[in-house]
Amino acid sequence: MTEADDRKPRSDEARYDPEITSEFAVPKGLDVPRTGGEPETTSEFQVPRGLLTPQPPAGEPEGSAFSTPSTYGPQGGLAAFTPATGVPLVSLVKDAPWQDRMRTMLRMSVADRPAPEPVQHEEESGPAVPRVLDLTLRIGELLLAGGEGAEDVEAAMFAVCRSYGLDRCEPNVTFTLLSISHQPSLVEDPVTASRTVRRRGTDYTRLAAVFRLVDDLTDPETHVSLEEAYRRLAEIRRNRHPYPGWALTLASGLLAGAASTLVGGGLIVFFAAAVGAMLGDRLAWLCAGRGLPEFYQFTVAAMPPAAIGVAFALSPADVKASAVITGGLFALLPGRALVAGVQDGLTGFYITASARLLEVLYFFVGIVAGVLLVLYFGVKVGGELNPEAALHISGRPLVQIAASMLLSLTFAVLLQQERSTVLWVTLNGGVAWSVYGAMHYVADISPVASTAVAAGLVGLFGQLLSRYRFASALPYTTAAIGPLLPGSATYFGLLNMAQNHVDKGLVSLANAASLAMAIAIGVNLGSEIFRLFLRVGSPGKRRAAKRTRGF
Repeated sequence: MTEADDRKPRSDEARYDPEITSEFAVPKGLDVPRTGGEPETTSEFQVPRGLLTPQPPAGEPEGSAFSTPSTYGPQGGLAAFTPATGVPLVSLVKDAPWQDRMRTMLRMSVADRPAPEPVQHEEESGPAVPRVLDLTLRIGELLLAGGEGAEDVEAAMFAVCRSYGLDRCEPNVTFTLLSISHQPSLVEDPVTASRTVRRRGTDYTRLAAVFRLVDDLTDPETHVSLEEAYRRLAEIRRNRHPYPGWALTLASGLLAGAASTLVGGGLIVFFAAAVGAMLGDRLAWLCAGRGLPEFYQFTVAAMPPAAIGVAFALSPADVKASAVITGGLFALLPGRALVAGVQDGLTGFYITASARLLEVLYFFVGIVAGVLLVLYFGVKVGGELNPEAALHISGRPLVQIAASMLLSLTFAVLLQQERSTVLWVTLNGGVAWSVYGAMHYVADISPVASTAVAAGLVGLFGQLLSRYRFASALPYTTAAIGPLLPGSATYFGLLNMAQNHVDKGLVSLANAASLAMAIAIGVNLGSEIFRLFLRVGSPGKRRAAKRTRGF
């Protein structure tokens, strides 16, 4: 056979001849459609016939499997696309106060927080993690026992940990328990420590000293070693209160006298309310020395002012007994705990807020029990106490502004504030009452709205002063809200209940609760407005908690 014969197409018999074909040949009798020139050696990855594929633009080189597809665009891509270089971290303003910087990072997830800068004061072998956590818990205990809000306590604890190079830390604050957990990496075991807060005391001087310690720890230019931090913390604990016990008793009396003048009382009412408040304060100290709970201390402290008021009502003297009792109530209303509880609720610490508000409720019930017992006895013996009588307090604006400033000053002494802050908080209290009086008595605006606006200015000015002096805002706000406390509404509500007018009494007590909530929300809103708009020492945008939307 010639070479030309080999190039000729073979017949069907020759193709199906088993001697010259392989096992992959088409069996004899099976009709196979001819493709007309399509190659028989195709791959299973070949694009099927009839499927159109996008052709690359002219001049574009053929890409690999790892190159970006030519059909990809930002509009057609996925909504959550993580670039290969990672998500950029949030940069914080280094000149901002440590409260804002730590609060901002606490609201981030652990993975989004910026890494701490190299620590200069840690040892070569690294910080002792258990000791750092112990120092953090001790600082948090002093802040929480002093009345600081839960969010600020967490920010301070987180600041202490970061100052010693512990980055992956999660503090947790409740009403009586502090805990903190540190996990060096995802493959290492976490270290957790906790501490219980059993004793609480009001000492804003100690609170300010703790804030200065945390500020020095977070300052990159101030190198505070672990031993130095422990030494300063021990000195803060050993420091005595700035005011002795007799000064606190005198301040309690002056506070009640100023409050009675604020609601329309004269000179006799001033001294009567002062004597009643001082007697109640001494009785409360006696009960505290015997180990009685605070509920009974408030009950006993509320009795002497109410008893003196009932005595004036029984006497023929023309003295405003209602002003005497109202002044005594001003010295007992737990405004500090109320503001802290509402602030914790507004910032998302609902467990701590519930516990604080429950504590306020118990104190209030103790005050109600003491006053109601005396008022009920006075009504039974024929005391003429008129719950419909209005306290005329709008005719002496200068006297009442001076009384409000005296009330704030004595309140600051009772809170054991530093003497350098007393003047500022006194002026802040005078401004608060001036705004309230102008809105309520001159412009005839509702007392709840007037109280909220005045309390908002207190929070605004308090935040401004705290940033100027690099301290906590509590010493500049708590005492300044003293003139706004609802003492008269509380008294008239209790008097109505003592005279069996329960409906009117509940209405008056509800009005007192509304005023108290307006004070607390106004103070918190003033602080938030300062951070939001003024941006003095703030790190810019601050992440807020997401709404739960009902689930």
